[in-house]
Amino acid sequence: MMESVAAAVIGAGVVGLACARALARRGIETLILERNGAFGSETSARNSEVIHAGIYYPTGSLKARLCVAGRGQLYDFCATHGVSHRRCGKLIVATSSTQTDRLSALQRQGAANGVDDLRLLSIAEVRAQEPELRCAAALLSPSTGIIDSHGLMLALLGDAERAGAVLALRSPLCSGSVEQSGLLLASGGADPLRLRAAMMINATGLWAPQVAASLAGFPTALIPQNFHAKGNYYALAGRSPFARLIYPLPEVGGLGVHLTLDLGGQARFGPDVEWLPDPTPGRPIGDLDYRVDPARADAFYAEIRRYWPGLPDDALAPAYAGIRPKISGRSDPAADFVIQGPRQHGIAGLINLFGIESPGLTSCLAIADHVVAELELG
Repeated sequence: MMESVAAAVIGAGVVGLACARALARRGIETLILERNGAFGSETSARNSEVIHAGIYYPTGSLKARLCVAGRGQLYDFCATHGVSHRRCGKLIVATSSTQTDRLSALQRQGAANGVDDLRLLSIAEVRAQEPELRCAAALLSPSTGIIDSHGLMLALLGDAERAGAVLALRSPLCSGSVEQSGLLLASGGADPLRLRAAMMINATGLWAPQVAASLAGFPTALIPQNFHAKGNYYALAGRSPFARLIYPLPEVGGLGVHLTLDLGGQARFGPDVEWLPDPTPGRPIGDLDYRVDPARADAFYAEIRRYWPGLPDDALAPAYAGIRPKISGRSDPAADFVIQGPRQHGIAGLINLFGIESPGLTSCLAIADHVVAELELG
């Protein structure tokens, strides 16, 4: 039996839930299909839980625009929905005098993106704020913060369900086709569904290119190659000596091994960049290995001691790992978000979200607004 629904959101991570909320609150019948047994159990649950300011990204890019807009929306949402968060600020550090020009360039980049509260600190100012930190200079970002990502997703889902959205867990999208009458979708699991959807949002993160490829009639030339980059995190034993997040200058594939704090004050370091074998087009979506190798911590000590020489031996223990849904490889420039709608592929009602890695969490509400605009829903 064929069911009909106005909108199907594929993937119940933070971005999928934000999109479902935006659709449902506009009175659109919305079904969320999630392959796992819980929402937000992949990229959305395995990250640094940082609210980013919008510093690093090329001016005018989707990452820059949606991060800056999304950051303000996210702080407001947390305040109105009781989501735990803290605007703790962060320091980006130059660990040698040869790096200080890069800090100035980052400040200019951030200002061009609309981040107007960045301030360069002298060594004396840094020591007054963070006595354990060693650096040649630092860039202070007061609007950077931390958030309870699970609490955020609960709040987004709650809003969506109150507006009529339905979440179907253990319901992977198996196949689909582009038809004149809409998008025909088939989901698996214990209760398989055959759906006709007027709209579909592909918010499957790590698997977005594979999901797009599963839609018969979708132009394969428009599907980017995807890459998976694992990031490992290690927890610090004992109390953190820092009140703010501490970041080195960014590196290829990520933002460097940085110190983040959870809302309880526990410090963790990471993520590093561990490139995984490239996913094979056409192969079924499988499971991922999120185990953290204790031996990888050895490389962390040298990196961390560049800015915190007082890090004790044997102070790091494996915590967790996440995997970034990249659409640029290890030797490529970092890719922008790709939000691909009818204007790009010519298929009414279909949105593909490709390469939604950091700052995807910060940008989630702004991404949802962008999706609504692409669908011309007003």
